[in-house]
Amino acid sequence: MRRLLLLRHAKTERAEPGERDRDRKLMARGRIDAPIIGAYMARHRLIPDLALVSPATRALETWQLVATALGKTPRMVEDERIYNSGTDGLGELIRETDDARALLVVGHNPGLHDLARQLIGSGDVEARESLYEKLPTSGLVVIDLAFDDWSKLHDGAGRLERFISPRLIGAASD
Repeated sequence: MRRLLLLRHAKTERAEPGERDRDRKLMARGRIDAPIIGAYMARHRLIPDLALVSPATRALETWQLVATALGKTPRMVEDERIYNSGTDGLGELIRETDDARALLVVGHNPGLHDLARQLIGSGDVEARESLYEKLPTSGLVVIDLAFDDWSKLHDGAGRLERFISPRLIGAASD
C-alpha cells in the first residue's frame, strides 16, 4: 500500500507590483496555519518518507514550517515541475517516485485540487464532497492507494483517508 499526501501551500501575501509570482511569501496567517498542519500530521502519524516541494517561496516556507513540527524531518526534494503543473505533470512526477511508501507533494492549486479529485475513487462521502468544493490554503489531502508501485497510479485508484485544514482542526476543537 502507498499513501499520498497533497498539501497546498499556506496563505500568501498578494504580489507587489513587479514581484514574480513564485517569490510571494507567506502572510502572518500562513505562518500560523502551516505549523498547525505539521502538528496535526505528527500527532496522527502522517509522516512522509519523502516530500516533493515546489520551488516557489510560499511552498518552501510552508514545508519548512510543517517539517519543523514533524520532529524527524523527512527527505525533501525541491522539484521545478510542481510549480504551475497540472494533473498530468503531477501524476507523472508521482509515478516516477520509487523509494517512498508515504509521499508528500507540497504545491499549488489548481493542480493539487484537480489531482486529488481525479485520483479519489472512494472514501468518506462528506469529506469527498467538501474536498470537491475547495482545497484551501494549508489544506491536506491524504489518499491511500492499494498498490506498492507508484507507477501504477491512475484515475480513481485512491481512497480518501482524510481531508483536513487548519479551519477544520479549529472547528473540531471547539
